[in-house]
Amino acid sequence: AGAGGMRRRRFLQITAAAVALPHRAVAETRWQGVALGAAADLRLLGPRDRAETALAGLAALLDRIEATFSLYRPSELTQLNDTGRLTPSPWFRQLVDLSDRLHHLTDGAFDPSVQPLWLALASGGDEWAARDDVGWHRVALDGDIRLHPGMALTFNGIAQGFATDQVCAHLARHGFDHALVNIGEHAAIGGPFRLGIADPLAGVLAEWQVADGALAASSPRGTELAGQPHVQHPLGLPPLWSTVAVEADTAALADGLSTALVFATRDRIAALVAAVPGLRRVAVIDAAGNMATV
Repeated sequence: AGAGGMRRRRFLQITAAAVALPHRAVAETRWQGVALGAAADLRLLGPRDRAETALAGLAALLDRIEATFSLYRPSELTQLNDTGRLTPSPWFRQLVDLSDRLHHLTDGAFDPSVQPLWLALASGGDEWAARDDVGWHRVALDGDIRLHPGMALTFNGIAQGFATDQVCAHLARHGFDHALVNIGEHAAIGGPFRLGIADPLAGVLAEWQVADGALAASSPRGTELAGQPHVQHPLGLPPLWSTVAVEADTAALADGLSTALVFATRDRIAALVAAVPGLRRVAVIDAAGNMATV
């Protein structure tokens, strides 16, 4: 599964319902901006001078993330898509390796090579012709990354989570042990923080407490392209769920799996929860607004 192109791949279905503050009085510093084409928000609990120091380095960090994964400006990703070849930076290699792992864990449902399909749907092009250019197994991953002619990648199903993790690491290096980070996905340093799980039609259905972990959600029909869900399976299979929310140790893992598991049966999701280190729990919401937790 994946989505890409010129706008946000989905509208975010996780909202900060409330913050569980420490018992002692602690100053809260809030920052809001944009990263990877989506709204970003930080809530830092700690001394204001420390927060100001951490935030002073945030712009450079976000710029580096954009220069690696963005589809909206020149980046390593656009270079790969334009030329078909890239000598990847460590960050790019890290995300490619995680994407490859998720591709195999989800029986091929997670597939960053769906970008040509997404572009065809967005522009009114030939959807079935575009499917001929989709297929993660055709991406050469040894040494330089190489694409067949006509192929293109998008990391919009996982890059926001990766960026969220990098910002968490940045804040931890500056001594923060209590913060809520949203760079397209939510991650908690310390906590717990209460986060609401919502569906586009049914609204907020539950609140989960998350501590030292991340929560991400996908709603395939939250945005549609030519009447189709913007989260696309590489084989054209329809999504099985209206919304999937995933809690995991890292935002990248939560983000990638929430994208792919909209195509997974409940039994398959249960098997993954039991087998995948760092995957904590999954909520699935069906078309009638019924929610179940695995």
